[in-house]
Amino acid sequence: ERATDGSLRSEDWALNMEICDIINETEEGPKDAFRAIKKRIVGNKNFHEVMLALTVLETCVKNCGHRFHVLVSSQDFVEGVLVRTILPKNNPPAIVHDKVLTLIQSWADAFRSSPDLTGVVAVYEDLRRKGLEFPMTDLDMLSPIHTPQRTVYSSDSQSGQNSPAVNSPQQIESILHPVTLPTRRGTSSDAPITPTPEQIGKLRSELEVVNGNMKVMSEMLTELVPSQAESSDLELLHELNRTCRAMQQRVLELIPRVLHEQLTEELLLINDNLNNVFLRHERY
Repeated sequence: ERATDGSLRSEDWALNMEICDIINETEEGPKDAFRAIKKRIVGNKNFHEVMLALTVLETCVKNCGHRFHVLVSSQDFVEGVLVRTILPKNNPPAIVHDKVLTLIQSWADAFRSSPDLTGVVAVYEDLRRKGLEFPMTDLDMLSPIHTPQRTVYSSDSQSGQNSPAVNSPQQIESILHPVTLPTRRGTSSDAPITPTPEQIGKLRSELEVVNGNMKVMSEMLTELVPSQAESSDLELLHELNRTCRAMQQRVLELIPRVLHEQLTEELLLINDNLNNVFLRHERY
């Protein structure tokens, strides 16, 4: 309630991240947070509070794991809570309307390859079939919805004893500043992109995240022996595979659209490398 209090002039990021920690560290955290966020959105006519709740929701999706994703990506929540909030009869302000549609679009892109998270995909596709116009996709959507912790392997691992040495406490920051495209609202989402120098720099930073995840995944496939791997390591590997596949969807969407030869070459190379690591994972 404090994080979505209408008296707040802007987001309280410290509180938002504290909520993420509770979700990640407690058994009932995901369900409790989900219920609380839902309560702050449903039927609330204070759209400032709704906007704060949507920001908390977005932050939690980006910084929490699969247990929370399952709840928020369900068709019941996306359709029954988020879409209902922006129905014309509720007269939502444009900022809330666009925020909801942006969340639905980004989650649909990110979760498309995860069978148990595709409720939001069904809602997104249905809305598009009905002719609803979504805000332009920003280049920052290439950033992962969720980045697993990197596992660091010891340099003196012996054959047959390739177990992780330590888990780095640092995670790649996934709340990135928007890279707003120079396009008009309502333009086709397939429209060409002519990135500015600032956008090029930010996109390359995003691609470093992709390369980092690929490197960790490749290292794990090399070091872990399937018959001796810990269940936690296998879960991390599975999570990396999901994350990288979501990233590839964004890469594939950008390749035909970005009007920058060098960037296109980099995107094509990353796509090839992703396909190679996916093939290794399938054979693992």
